[in-house]
Amino acid sequence: MSEGTDIKELKRRMDGAVSAFKSDIASLRTGRASANILDPVTIEAYGSRMPLNQVANITVPEPRMLSVSVWDKSMVSAVERGIRESNLGLNPIVDGQSLRIPLPELNEERRKSLVKVAHDYAEKSKVAIRHVRRDGMDGLKKAEKDGVIGQDEGRAQSERVQKMTDETISEIDRLLGEKEKEIMQV
Repeated sequence: MSEGTDIKELKRRMDGAVSAFKSDIASLRTGRASANILDPVTIEAYGSRMPLNQVANITVPEPRMLSVSVWDKSMVSAVERGIRESNLGLNPIVDGQSLRIPLPELNEERRKSLVKVAHDYAEKSKVAIRHVRRDGMDGLKKAEKDGVIGQDEGRAQSERVQKMTDETISEIDRLLGEKEKEIMQV
């Protein structure tokens, strides 16, 4: 176990958790229509679950409306079901081979529930980051036990891993605060 690669790999995995969190909160609606809103929607298609953007084209024809053009006519009902079951609070209107999705005005209750969803996403990301930290600490303990690294080097690397973990969790908290502010201000 070389000093640099292990720390770099842990950093890469933690950055992956932050990226996943960013894409999760980008899908949370803040009053403006955005095709990203439908990113978390998956559809039961052709015997497996697929992201919506792999079976349809998503456009924003108006500020408070989304349009989903399904490529395969037989998938229209599956797409409608997937959107309804996505917990995004959207009710698509089927119009032939496409769906129109009006975005309702965000009321105070809906804003609070969106903030709650954002907090859930943040907690999942923090758990993922802590798992990465645990993996790194276990690797360091094993390397120390096997005599690959000394006790002092093990302690120094443990402190680096903990510092990296704290910084990454702070980044998640910062992003969550920004998103919460954005949701509540609209």
